Amino acid sequence: MNLIEKIAEVQKEIGKMSKNQKGYNYQYFDINQILEQLKPLLEKNKLAVTQPLTNLEGKPALMTCVYDLETDEKIETITPLIESTKPQDMGSCITYYRRYSLQSLFVLEAEDDDGKTASKPAKKAPSTAEALQADTPDFLD
Repeated sequence: MNLIEKIAEVQKEIGKMSKNQKGYNYQYFDINQILEQLKPLLEKNKLAVTQPLTNLEGKPALMTCVYDLETDEKIETITPLIESTKPQDMGSCITYYRRYSLQSLFVLEAEDDDGKTASKPAKKAPSTAEALQADTPDFLD
């Protein structure tokens, strides 16, 4: 099997994951949950993943690499990071992009909270008759 076939195998085997963390009114995968489920499948398929910090055009970035340990094939992606002078903000940013990089690369099944919200139809303003009906006490009906 080549690298792409092995990644497809991991994708098939991982199945659905439930979002186990909640914050800012949405749920998300915890990075440790993703790694806990990925690591045995990576090992089984003789793959390794690294996520070193690097730079892109002189700015901080996250590299995600998947290596085939049998063939030396690899896939690398680089994601620019939001710059901050606060270590806590950078740490949060790094964790966020690590999580979403793995989620994207292995096509982890997850509900897209942002997309779900954006795809909801806009609420239609009530017609004058509907508004009047809503404001009319039951005893006048």
